[in-house]
Amino acid sequence: MRLDQFLANGTSLSRKEAKKAITSGRVQVDKAVCKQANLQLAPTQSVHFDGQPVALPGELYLMMHKPAGILSATTDSSQPTAVDLLPAELAGRVHIAGRLDKDTTGLLLLTSDGQWSHSVTSPRRQCQKCYRVTLAEAISEGAIEALETGVSLHGEDMPTRPADVRVMGEREIALTISEGRYHQVKRMLAAVGNHVVALHRHSIGGIELDSNLAPGGFRPLTPEERLSVSPEGQRTPDGITN
Repeated sequence: MRLDQFLANGTSLSRKEAKKAITSGRVQVDKAVCKQANLQLAPTQSVHFDGQPVALPGELYLMMHKPAGILSATTDSSQPTAVDLLPAELAGRVHIAGRLDKDTTGLLLLTSDGQWSHSVTSPRRQCQKCYRVTLAEAISEGAIEALETGVSLHGEDMPTRPADVRVMGEREIALTISEGRYHQVKRMLAAVGNHVVALHRHSIGGIELDSNLAPGGFRPLTPEERLSVSPEGQRTPDGITN
């Protein structure tokens, strides 16, 4: 879609006003001022107008409380998926922004907005994810220090980014990371000599799992929640308390 058409569709501007706003430097594409009204936008590019993110009307932004045993996928021929838990009129319109392992529970985001999804999952955005982790053994001070410094994962050269660790109980921690590597939390704990027994995602950016949602339940995100995963809106989750 052309940039001027996208801006007109996503705001109250007419097509002519959208072109004028673009050529006058009021529009950013991927955080850089763009004055090309005819620019063809890629699905993952972000658009801001006067510093505010623009989304097309009718886009869907949902949170779900993912149960264990459900795949983070849109379709699967043999196993139930998170999208299967949605009504048919929604299921065909969304994709998952930030997958969870089959046995992991907690916050799952689903959207029809590719640009917003990119802001959640792009490694360079460093969107924070907070997990409640049940461990096989009590975590040691040395293990906490290693996780908060960065650990080397099996088969990878680059250590993990520093994590935030809070001890919640004898064998439970809250772990906040800003990456999304394959099975990262489980591999990080294995790297410090422990084993993950259960894993639950509590938050992504400023979006915390609604405590009123039962496993399998979902609801639309509020505008504040949707905007909180933009780089300027991210924060360290504070909804988990000892």
